[in-house]
Amino acid sequence: MKLNRSTDMALRIAMLAAANPRRMTVDELSDQLDLPRNHVAKVVQRLQRLGVLVTIRGRSGGVAFAEGGGDTTVGHVVRAFEGDDEVVSCDEPACSLRAACRLRGELRRARDAFLAVLDGVTLGGLVDGPTGPVLLALGLPRPRPAPTPVASASPVGRRAVPDPV
Repeated sequence: MKLNRSTDMALRIAMLAAANPRRMTVDELSDQLDLPRNHVAKVVQRLQRLGVLVTIRGRSGGVAFAEGGGDTTVGHVVRAFEGDDEVVSCDEPACSLRAACRLRGELRRARDAFLAVLDGVTLGGLVDGPTGPVLLALGLPRPRPAPTPVASASPVGRRAVPDPV
């Protein structure tokens, strides 16, 4: 099963917010995670409605991890962003095997098992241990190498070489 882009972004944003003790702006989230700003803003709104994030407006506002957000399961976030759709659609176009097919049931069982595993993982648990500091290092400016000296373009001290005729 492949998660859609919004779900992937939501999990990354939630993890970064959980690891960060201070409020972050949408621009900071976008820069640190290298994601499009407009998409980040939409995902932040959805995470706020889920109770994962809190947003504060104004000059000193920003986005922060909600107090109870650490108890939210990854399965809950995935369901909220992915919906409860089937893995395959047997209706459009209508499948002629539908009456006797066992595949749909097995795929549903696999999806339920996938989500059951994610229901055992909390957002807070994802940032425990070494993961938190790694997340906080994302997007930080990297030290730039020292510039290499450039040879002078001045003709002083150079011999003129005549052009061959």
